[in-house]
Amino acid sequence: MDALERKQRARRRRALRVRSKVRGTADKPRLSVFRSNRGIYAQLIDDRSGRTLVSVASAHVESGGAASKKEQAEKVGAVLAERAKLAGIEKAVFDRGPYLYHGRVKALADGARSGGLDF
Repeated sequence: MDALERKQRARRRRALRVRSKVRGTADKPRLSVFRSNRGIYAQLIDDRSGRTLVSVASAHVESGGAASKKEQAEKVGAVLAERAKLAGIEKAVFDRGPYLYHGRVKALADGARSGGLDF
């Protein structure tokens, strides 16, 4: 097993560890976060029906100039909360995936909370 394969397995194992404890329903969907080098993506998922209810990507959010990645993540969280309210969703469970609750992931969560989403 080479280093890349080992890294991918560890990442998948971390994500599954979190996901084994977090399940989304229609009333309280799972807020799943994906972070890449360029952007951050968030979606609210109903695991029972296997449907994505709301999704937001940093590429589709007005960043207002040269915003830092943290500021972009916070705006993505706020837009997600706004769209969730329109869809009638007020509560969610947070799925950080394989990422630490730190930096951009934490900024997204704080933005969603400030937008009115409860988790």
